[in-house]
Amino acid sequence: MTELHDLDAHDQAAALRRREITSVELVRHHLDRVERIGPGLGAFVTVTPDRALARAAEADRRLAAGDDAPFLGVPTAFKDLTSTAGVVTTMGSVLLRDQVPEVDAHVVTLVERAGFVSVGKTNTPEFGLSSYTDNDVVGPARTPWDTGRNAGGSSGGAAAAVAARLLPLAPGSDGGGSIRIPSSACGVFGMKPSRGRVSSGPLGTDWTGLAVDGPIARTVRDAAALLDVLAVPMPGDVRPLPRPLTPFRDAIGRDPGRLRIARWSTTHLPGVDPEPEAVEAWERASRLLESLGHEVVDVANPFPRELETQFNVVWSSGIAAAPVPPEAEPLLRTNTRYWRDRGRAATAVELAAAMSYLELTTRQVVTDLLPFDAMLTPTLGRTAQPVEWFNESGDPLEDHHRELMFTPYTALVNMSGQPAASLPLHWTEPTADRPELPVGVMLASHPGRDDLLLSLCAQVESAAPWIDRVPPVG
Repeated sequence: MTELHDLDAHDQAAALRRREITSVELVRHHLDRVERIGPGLGAFVTVTPDRALARAAEADRRLAAGDDAPFLGVPTAFKDLTSTAGVVTTMGSVLLRDQVPEVDAHVVTLVERAGFVSVGKTNTPEFGLSSYTDNDVVGPARTPWDTGRNAGGSSGGAAAAVAARLLPLAPGSDGGGSIRIPSSACGVFGMKPSRGRVSSGPLGTDWTGLAVDGPIARTVRDAAALLDVLAVPMPGDVRPLPRPLTPFRDAIGRDPGRLRIARWSTTHLPGVDPEPEAVEAWERASRLLESLGHEVVDVANPFPRELETQFNVVWSSGIAAAPVPPEAEPLLRTNTRYWRDRGRAATAVELAAAMSYLELTTRQVVTDLLPFDAMLTPTLGRTAQPVEWFNESGDPLEDHHRELMFTPYTALVNMSGQPAASLPLHWTEPTADRPELPVGVMLASHPGRDDLLLSLCAQVESAAPWIDRVPPVG
């Protein structure tokens, strides 16, 4: 018999509408798993059982009255970077351990309007800065495939929770790979939408054009449906994309046609090369795409080396601008202080030049890629790494270099604004020293073509389904 937690969000919603189970029962079932499994994974910063069960009871009343909210009564959770009214939102920092926002982020409003019931806040690194999830509030998030290894970041808690069947899906955010990195490390599907697809309002800003919220799920259809929920512009959005003419969920059933897909596995960073397992996953994905009738073409990595330097100016300037009192600086993590120091060293002229360079350079890259419909790379340069690997050196410069070794691909499409997804298509062979680990591959398309990307991902999922790959927890 299929367990409730093995159902994706669509099937959970269908079971609720058939009255096979109540939302209170469904949410309590997931809360029990969160209580039992969540602490060992570091998946949550805050759990809100009383609030969740009260909202589940309200969902049951609405279901009985015929309310048609598409995911009414289905559990989820919000990343702890996301402002959630009435719920502690730490942003992964001890400085904000007791922060309780008064305003919901727009994505919270939209997700709750669709009927989802939040059970809490998922783990994230301090201010979402790193490609791994660790903080001084609750510690690291761990992949459920090997709890000695980090779940990736910065949406590491969300990906670990979805992979371990603590949640059917969860929204995350992605400013340099923060949805796709943990999705690869945890063996789930994660998608960064196009720039401007999801509003950062009402209090968030998108002055860099790098970050966007998006779905983490176990099925492409759940991800598409969550993107439909999220893709609602707010007045005043700086880079809004209009709502699509047809829902993204409709793209799941469409044949993408025969596509030309550019592929590369080399990085734009000298001396940073992917491990053989990342290349093997990429090669296998290439053969799968060819078997589906697509033309897969080798090209040189089109992104220039200099993007890394200019990206760092923009990235560090953002964190340097965070309003942290001088007396509180010593309480920040070493990684955070490193980025703040780098940002303070940049002048306004250097920041303006860096932002212009990112825009002009990636515009040319996207133009050069117009002969292709999609692009294929590894998601990460390495498998999930031991928890201590990212910051054991004590040298923030060395730790930054390790992050580049781990994730040399993902931030590039944040700079270009392209939609991109990590697909869990490969697992390593277990050895005496290491269990099997998921290895994602990344598919991307052109800005605004989220629908085409979802159609292609759904086709790949149908040909090589991953839903039954369950990690050894719970």
